[in-house]
Formats: sequence, C-alpha cells, structure tokens
Amino acid sequence: MEKRVVITGLGAITPIGNNVEEFWNGIKEGKCGIHEITHFDTTDFKVKLAAEVKNYNPDDYFDRKASKRMDLFSQYAVIAAKEAINDAKITPENTDMDRVGIIVSAGIGGLSTIEKDNRALVEKGPDRVSPMYIPMSIVNMAAGNIAIELGIKGESMSIVTACAGGTHSIGEGFRTIKHGYQDVMLVGGAEASITPTGIAGFTNIKALTREENKNRASIPFDKERSGFVMGEGSGILVLEELEHALKRKAKIYAEVVGYGATSDAYHITSPSPDGSGAAKAMKIAMEEANAKPEDITYINAHGTSTHLNDLGETLAVKLAFGEASKKVMMSSTKGNTGHLLGAAGGIEAVVIAKAIQDNFVPPTINYKVKDEECDLDIVPNEGRNVEVKYAMSNSLGFGGHNSSILFKKYV
Repeated sequence: MEKRVVITGLGAITPIGNNVEEFWNGIKEGKCGIHEITHFDTTDFKVKLAAEVKNYNPDDYFDRKASKRMDLFSQYAVIAAKEAINDAKITPENTDMDRVGIIVSAGIGGLSTIEKDNRALVEKGPDRVSPMYIPMSIVNMAAGNIAIELGIKGESMSIVTACAGGTHSIGEGFRTIKHGYQDVMLVGGAEASITPTGIAGFTNIKALTREENKNRASIPFDKERSGFVMGEGSGILVLEELEHALKRKAKIYAEVVGYGATSDAYHITSPSPDGSGAAKAMKIAMEEANAKPEDITYINAHGTSTHLNDLGETLAVKLAFGEASKKVMMSSTKGNTGHLLGAAGGIEAVVIAKAIQDNFVPPTINYKVKDEECDLDIVPNEGRNVEVKYAMSNSLGFGGHNSSILFKKYV
C-alpha cells in the first residue's frame, strides 16, 4: 500500500539568511543577497558579483577539527540538516534511525578543496596533497557527513544531476517513503562553488552575467537578462510518512504529492527549445498527485535569468498547463539568492513549503523590462497574500535533466 508523505522539518543557510526564518523573511521582504565577491580577489575576472552566504564563521557551528575535515559545501549541508531535524523533532527516542535515510545533492562538490590541493600538487609536489583531499571533495560527503553527525543509519546517497539535483533528491526521497522503504528522509542539496575556477568556468561557457549592478544582475524573465549569478548554501527538508508523523504529533508544513523527472536528450547545456522535456516532468508530477493544472496556485520557476532557460520554461509551462497557464502564478526567487546549482531545488522547496504554510506567493524581484516572450504572471516585484493550495517547484540541469515536485496544503 502506498504511503502518504508530509514535510515536518525545514533547514536552510542561504545568501539572504542563515536559517529558515531569516531566509523566508528575506524572501517576503524582497531582499537581494547579491554583492561583490569576497571569497577571492576578482581583479582579473570579468564577473564580479555572486550571492555568498553572509556572516558565516564555521567556528559558530563546528569545533576546529571538524570544520577542517569538511569542505564548505558539506558544512552548509550539515548546518541545514541539523536545523531541519531539530525543527522536525526527530530523535532516537521517537524514531528508528535505521528507518531514516538521506538523499542530498551537490552539483560540483568540494571545489575549493580541489583547487587548494591542485595548487599544492603543482607548486609543492605530490607529497603535499592533503590526505583529506578525497574525502573532502567528493560529492557524496554532504550526505555522509550528515549521517555521521546525526546518527542516521538508513540509506544515504547523493544524486548528481547538475542544477536539477536538489529537486531530484526530494522527489526520490518522496518515492522512497511512499513505497515503504524508509519512514523519514532528509532531502535537498548543498553547494559552495563561488571559487576562482567555478566563476571562471561558468563565465567562459557564457552562463554568468557580467552585470555589475546587483539589482540588475539576476533578473529572471526580464528582457534585459544576461545570465545567472552564482549562489551558495543549502536547503534540507525532513520528509516523513504521515502515520509516523501523526504518531509523534509532529508539525506538518505540507504534503508531498507529485514528482516528475525527464530528460531533454537534446544538448549538454541548452534546454530543449520547445520546453517539451520540462513540460513532461510537470505533467508527470500533476498526474501522480491527481491534480489538474487549474488546481496549481503557484510555481517556483527554475528561472535562472538566462535567455534560453526563461524562454524555454515559459514555453514548458504553457505546454503543461494549457489555458491554466494564463492564471497560474510563477515567480523565480533567484533574484534573491542567485543560482545555487545543486542546492537550488533544496532552498526553493523550502520556499514552496513556506508559501503553502503562510499563504504567500513570493515575487520575482528587480523586474523592470517586460519580455513579450515571457508573458506569464511572474508576480513582479510584490508578493501576494493568497491561499496556496498546491505549489510546484521546477529545476532544470545541464545535460537536459528536468525535475518537478508538487506540494499540497495538508488537510
């Protein structure tokens, strides 16, 4: 028998807030987390802006030995996971930790560690490469470190599907509980790729904007958009089998009701120009939820502020929703946070869970110039206080990966 799955915990560390409350208040207030890069000297770089986590000191969260053994992306993952598990009030006393699992994505993994040890290899020789190089840089260590920190003994893995990974992780965690394999899953993503090679690589593939005005840098669906802004951080959710949650008298944010995953099979970086792959993922999610397009109140768009993505996603929503696309509200919160790559789906799932809880649809901030090709209701600049019954989040990744999840108000 298929199980119902609900959300009982949220955790986040983001460019506009280092916990869920700060993050969500920043979204509601239209806060922009984009500033000049401080992680490294950008003198020789064409891109000067990113969305960094602010006021972060690992000593506030970890002892010195622990933080030195974790790359920054793993640190962010552990911080968000601890907030989520504490929010859910999951403990060994009320939950069998063998029935708790983890699926946490990263798009790139420990890039700062890779850079540091590559410099050591080139400048000082192979004996100077850290013995911690491999366990700090590999992508699965976000999940691995969370499991060690929290004593989680169920399945533990990382999905790597570029910018779709966070949403894929949530969807696969949903299915894992739905089909009875685990009672609780920690799901989401973490990323920390604001590094010299991260910025240079995305700049040279012409994905990043070179805009120097922070309020005109990440402008999804705006006609003047010119590329995305790199972000960093982590978003983690606790998914739980409904009866398990009710038995614990847990707080419930929303119910997870649908998940769709497809491939464009088109190009390594560009989305399918007709939006058909992303549209199919949305349709699959709605079909699993037994929801109609007109039932969906809000879509948190992938909305990266690149020309091809925003146009392709607009076409995809029109394909998936038909006439209902004229009424559905669809905003992108990447104007607030930049693009967190493998963590984007994690923090954006926190957004749709809070949107349902608070009956608030976030705006697409810093929007000025209308693009006739992106003509859906993108909730420009001002959020709306409306009842949110169903909310969807889309994530699309290099390689043609498409993922959509659908949450519903729990009743």
